[in-house]
Amino acid sequence: MSMEIQSAIILGTLLILVALGAEIFVAMAIAGAIGLVFFVGQPLQQFAWSAFAFMNSFTLTAMPLFILMGAIFSETGVVDTLFKGVNKILGAMPGGLAVSVLGANAIFGAVSGSTVAASATFGKICFPQMVKLGYDPKLSLGVLAMGGTLAVLIPPSITMIVYGGWERISVARLFAGGVVPGIVLTILLIITVLILVKVNPALAPAPPKVSWSVRVSAIKEVWPFVLVIVIVLGVIFGGIMTPTESAALGVLLSLILAMGYRKLSFRALKDSMWLAVKVNGMIALVIVSAKVIGIVFQHIGITETFSGYMTHLPFGKYGIWFIVVLLYLFLGCLFDSISMLLLTLPFISPLMADLGFDPTWFGVT
Repeated sequence: MSMEIQSAIILGTLLILVALGAEIFVAMAIAGAIGLVFFVGQPLQQFAWSAFAFMNSFTLTAMPLFILMGAIFSETGVVDTLFKGVNKILGAMPGGLAVSVLGANAIFGAVSGSTVAASATFGKICFPQMVKLGYDPKLSLGVLAMGGTLAVLIPPSITMIVYGGWERISVARLFAGGVVPGIVLTILLIITVLILVKVNPALAPAPPKVSWSVRVSAIKEVWPFVLVIVIVLGVIFGGIMTPTESAALGVLLSLILAMGYRKLSFRALKDSMWLAVKVNGMIALVIVSAKVIGIVFQHIGITETFSGYMTHLPFGKYGIWFIVVLLYLFLGCLFDSISMLLLTLPFISPLMADLGFDPTWFGVT
């Protein structure tokens, strides 16, 4: 059986299962299992070997810790204080509540790194309030969806940790590379909301008037979160701690902050840990399934063929890079960020290396 037919069967199985509503890790695992047994001739124990080989990583231990950090802020309700403070500062702008959602998401993303936690937290807190105040549902949902994606780029990003572990490159350098683009993206999203509301005032109610004294006093509600961000990222960029060690410090600081606001309880702590276990387990299953399907693609030779074909296209290195960006734009409509990343890295990573792109630069872009 030719390589093309084998690849078509594997990818076809994957897409059909996803279209039928199967979880992405289930679809990848079944497609990978078919490839292992029928095309590669390896036992299904490859799942266990891949799980141990890849997940047994000091770098990846930062992932559950940062997820737990975000879960503590979310489950204890401390993030409510963050949002109220940001809303007092930004709420007087056109589309104030939508702008505040983006600002609060940027800060929350910098203390959790989890898009799942960000989307769930602010969706629960903000969407009912936005609908009640008369915000257009499309604007509300769009802002909540885009705000959650800021955690992908703003460090500490779970996606960057997974990418760094996969590519075996410095997570600290990825974090450093994501700071400025994350801030720029946040500002651009806020400007977009301001323009939309100015062009169509029906999208949002008139913002309330907020005095400067209230805005200044609101800084007291926001600065503890900013301090946590500065400490957690500062010890990484200063070379004092590894991302894993700083994640452990972040968990400790989040507990102290929750106690300071008198919102830490045994139930909240238990719910936070359970949420972290579920999210981390979900990501781990996606990672292992993607690793196996990547092994299958390498054995049948599709990754080398794809890289060779793309590098010979007459578009130049940046033209090919632009094609890859369009590919991710399309796949982003179908898969979540981590699933999309891990599913494509076996193909894209060798291609970017052949084109001479720095893996850290590509990871941030």
